[in-house]
Amino acid sequence: MIAGGMASHPDILSVLKTGTLVIIAGTTNGYVAEEVLSLIGQAQGFDRRRFYRGVVLPPYQSATDSGRSPDGVGFPGDVVIDHGVWQKGQTIFDAVDRLKQGDVILKGANALDLSRNRAAILIGDARGGTIGAAMQAVTGRRVRLIIPIGLEKRIHDDLELIAERLNSPSGQGPRLWPVPGQVFTELDAIKTLTGATAEMIAGGGVCGAEGSIRLLVTGGNEEMNAVESLIKTVGPEPPFQL
Repeated sequence: MIAGGMASHPDILSVLKTGTLVIIAGTTNGYVAEEVLSLIGQAQGFDRRRFYRGVVLPPYQSATDSGRSPDGVGFPGDVVIDHGVWQKGQTIFDAVDRLKQGDVILKGANALDLSRNRAAILIGDARGGTIGAAMQAVTGRRVRLIIPIGLEKRIHDDLELIAERLNSPSGQGPRLWPVPGQVFTELDAIKTLTGATAEMIAGGGVCGAEGSIRLLVTGGNEEMNAVESLIKTVGPEPPFQL
């Protein structure tokens, strides 16, 4: 759903014609890249199954499969699209110095403060990882940052305060980087794709529905019919597989 919304986002449609779009690798962005590349007729050769640098896995996951995609082992690079042409094999690190005002970066995140429309990214790299590179262009040259993120990543505390604790010299584990940018969730996707308004009213479940959400959607007859069609389209999507 988020991927379909991104492929219809006016800023994405515009930059595909006039500038550079960078879709930084991640599981959510794998679906986004698939939709965007299909939109411009260049999806051949793209495989979202390896389109990530690191993933969060369940605790019973085998230690021999840490969820990381080592450089050069099946990792295809980020998706960099320059004036509608996919620059295969390039990454954010290759593209960042040439990005300019009007260009767009898409980067997933790990924590969502829905009440403030803020997101934050877990950092495992000593140099700040891909968001560290992206922020050079976002802050230094006013490149637009859009953050596709699922509602299952919502948290309820202040991201800045959490980051202060995680990033302290005495802390252990990943750090946290709250970033400025346009958060884009399932709620935004529904609005973009159908015109209807959605809000989250409940969550949770069992037997595969753990982490699920329940939405209240409002709109006119045409909008509600569009929502029903959208749900039927994305509902059968199978779970992500490494």
